[in-house]
Amino acid sequence: MDHKLTPEEKRTLLQIARRSLELAVRGEKLPPLDETALTPHLMESGASFVTLTVGGDLRGCIGALEPYQPLALDVREHAIAAALEDPRFPRVQPKELPQIEIEVSRLTVPHRLEYKDADELLAKLNPKVDGVILRDGWRRATFLPQVWEKIPDKAEFLAELCYKMGAAPNTWKQKHLEVLIYQVEEFHE
Repeated sequence: MDHKLTPEEKRTLLQIARRSLELAVRGEKLPPLDETALTPHLMESGASFVTLTVGGDLRGCIGALEPYQPLALDVREHAIAAALEDPRFPRVQPKELPQIEIEVSRLTVPHRLEYKDADELLAKLNPKVDGVILRDGWRRATFLPQVWEKIPDKAEFLAELCYKMGAAPNTWKQKHLEVLIYQVEEFHE
């Protein structure tokens, strides 16, 4: 992430997320994005996660770990997916829309974290800074850096991430997993 988004660019992304979410939840057709109204930074490839909450409780979160489309389109796609496709939750209903709060996380490109053993892995993690991806064969899971606020203990963080990946919570201690880290630029309504 060579540059930070401006306050106006953040507002634009939040407006795109809100409008797309509301139209999709109501089953209405989405108009094409007006790309001429978007800054070059919003049209650059970018990866994002969109998190939906109600009263501070998670209601949906979907995103991409690697950039594959313009950031504005990525935010739009993931706002809709967080509302309608997160398998952990039922689809957001129109009556819920006034309570939904939107958070956007723009990700840096993940990079491999080299480590020798479990102790070194713990030492290299930066709570509240690093988002973490664990990979074990075909299984993988990630926690955004914001999850550190709910799980500040590094060992517990990794155990919960293993569980999310579908592995035993102590897998990170017993097996050398592929670990990638990334940072985010987070903003919300």
